[in-house]
Amino acid sequence: MTPPVINPVLKEGRCAIFLDRDGTLNIPIIRNKRPFPPTSVAEFQLLPGVREGCKALADAGYVLVVVTNQPDVGRGSQTKLTVEEINCKLQQLIPQIAHVEVCYDSGQGESPSEFRKPAPGMLFRAARRFNLDLTRSWMIGDRWRDIDCGVAAGCRTIFLDWGYHEELKQKPNFMVRSFPEAVHIVTSDHKNKPNPK
Repeated sequence: MTPPVINPVLKEGRCAIFLDRDGTLNIPIIRNKRPFPPTSVAEFQLLPGVREGCKALADAGYVLVVVTNQPDVGRGSQTKLTVEEINCKLQQLIPQIAHVEVCYDSGQGESPSEFRKPAPGMLFRAARRFNLDLTRSWMIGDRWRDIDCGVAAGCRTIFLDWGYHEELKQKPNFMVRSFPEAVHIVTSDHKNKPNPK
């Protein structure tokens, strides 16, 4: 069960694009048709069109925030240092990223963290930090947890469908097959444009 979290939506705040990391921005490691994060900086590689797409989103006035579950740290099969090195590389490649939120919770306990997707805690925390209006923001991801998280936070959602062996639980606002398609949807939206810079 998703733990209750007080929603700190800040009306008239800035608009954000919340981005999952693995499988949304970078190429995941696929095993048995299931995605896993890269285990090192050497394995880290951006998906096609991501760098250009993020620049276009930032140029349109959106605050870019990465929100990523990294449960392998909590499970002991990955180090926090490696995750931080990968995130540092990500921000070097995409300097438009304003912030990276990470949850290291293993997801194996009886009481999951309020920051572990599908719980919306990472989005709420970023909203407070950057004065974001979640109702005018977007969540883009490739897993059901990303979509559930965005819905719980009151964001519009875009699902990157890579054909994984898992089913969605919530219906996204849009489904696409590439990151540039997601960028086109956001930048073509005329209802919830970001406030002018």
